[in-house]
Amino acid sequence: MKNFNQIFINGQWTAPCSKKSYEVINPATGKCYAKVAASNNDDVNKAVFAAKLAFASWSNTSAQYRSDLINAAADEMQVRAEEIALAITMTMGCPLHLSREIQVQGAIDAFRSYAARAFTMEAVENKSDVVISKEAVGVCTLINPWNYPLSQLVGKLAPALAAGCTLVVKPAEQTPIQDYILAEIFNKVGLPAGVFNLVPGAGGDIGALLCSHPDVDMISFTGSNKTGIEISKAAASSIKRVCLELGGKSAFIITEDADFESAIRYGVEDVMINSGQTCTALTRMLVPETRYQEALEIAKKVAEENVLGDPLSAQSTMGPMSSKTQQNIVHSYIKQGLAEGAEIVTGGIDVPQALTEGCYVMPTIFANVSNDMRIAREEIFGPVLAVMPYSDIDNALEIANDSKFGLSSAVYAATPEAAMAIGKRIRAGQCYIQGAYFNTEAPFGGFKQSGNGREWGDEGLLEFVEIKSFVR
Repeated sequence: MKNFNQIFINGQWTAPCSKKSYEVINPATGKCYAKVAASNNDDVNKAVFAAKLAFASWSNTSAQYRSDLINAAADEMQVRAEEIALAITMTMGCPLHLSREIQVQGAIDAFRSYAARAFTMEAVENKSDVVISKEAVGVCTLINPWNYPLSQLVGKLAPALAAGCTLVVKPAEQTPIQDYILAEIFNKVGLPAGVFNLVPGAGGDIGALLCSHPDVDMISFTGSNKTGIEISKAAASSIKRVCLELGGKSAFIITEDADFESAIRYGVEDVMINSGQTCTALTRMLVPETRYQEALEIAKKVAEENVLGDPLSAQSTMGPMSSKTQQNIVHSYIKQGLAEGAEIVTGGIDVPQALTEGCYVMPTIFANVSNDMRIAREEIFGPVLAVMPYSDIDNALEIANDSKFGLSSAVYAATPEAAMAIGKRIRAGQCYIQGAYFNTEAPFGGFKQSGNGREWGDEGLLEFVEIKSFVR
């Protein structure tokens, strides 16, 4: 068992003020993988003070200096990529061969992309007698989820560093280890003290202060809508900037003249990757009613190709859910779907006997789902797909947009042009056309209750920027 009994504040590894620790459980076995120090509010105060003290000098460093440090850190992340991938696999269950690719390598490449973007901070715009410049927003609290723990951290951390912000970082309790590795990396490459501070712990213990602290200028959070609302309330008293990436219930419209086999395979695989624990998962598949049975048959076949098993095995395509709690939540939704009259095409709540010690959920396809059912309206965050028929494209769009969420969407049509025309009518922050995949150059964020603000790309940097105008 690994033991992480210190936290990282002001460039130093130090014992937390609290003597408490918590266990990180391997969801594939149900056994303790690591013990981690639990920060308290005194630790938060120290971390924020360190970040505030460091901000004046860090925000005034040259773009070249920040760029060089980002590149140096990315180099070290590459050296330790296998260690990071293993940490993610052992704490949240993604199969190791997939962790390397979808959890780690893409995040390292995206982190490096912000080295060049640091130079945009030095660019000024001249308009007649006005000069417009950019400055870092200040001290930022970054609160990260467990489903893509490195990628989601990098999506906040990299632009914040490029902009010149200083940071107080709280990882999810389930997946803190890659954050420890990053702290070690930043220490090694010489990131100035106080720029990056790590305070692991329970959100219920330190979250309120992290979000209401008077010396914090911005909060960037990825997680549930419920928590996002509470964060917004906590931030309101001091008018902090808040960037929220929240829930989704994304629709995937497949047209009658699309490459049906390819489209349905893409949609099923999108939901099952990472055991369904993806906020952009296309969990409502909308297909023409004239081809509904055909769609169900293809979806069933593709779902049953998945191999549930040991995440350390190269044969496993799906590992466990991140925790027993998450497994129970997903199973309760499956039961709810049956109670509401939906029909299970494949999957359900039973798992093979060999996997009962872990937090596994079978890839599950529902038929006969109406858009008023809870399994069609609420984010399940598991490998559960609802296949729903539509009469025509207007009906498909009505179903797609009948949701409080608007994070992601997709369209598969006969041509990219036809898919784009439909996608423009979907109220969501992203739309994947003809089987496209996540791209960190694409601004990422939602409409409606899926949040506000954007991560990734140039827009991700702008979230951490204040605009200043000089009038001459």
